[in-house]
Amino acid sequence: MERRPGTPYPPAFREEAVRLVQSGARSIAQAARDLGVHPETLRLWVRQTAVNEGRRAGLTTAEREELARLRREIRVLREEREILKEAARFFAREGATR
Repeated sequence: MERRPGTPYPPAFREEAVRLVQSGARSIAQAARDLGVHPETLRLWVRQTAVNEGRRAGLTTAEREELARLRREIRVLREEREILKEAARFFAREGATR
């Protein structure tokens, strides 16, 4: 399977890669070589899995997704607020010139 750079690995592939490391069947370096994944990528998957399973401190995947969603929502709300401020200023000027 040829993967284009920048495309995510399928979840099943990630899970199997992490399982290989967690089971002790392979080290991170060996599993990464065998699977054609950068060792740092695999190390991050293993670490995030430990967080998701409660064996390590940190934000779970669901929490990270929620945080990203909330940050996007805040950005949109700030943009909308700026548009409304500009509209209020425009209409205030319009009302003052009449």
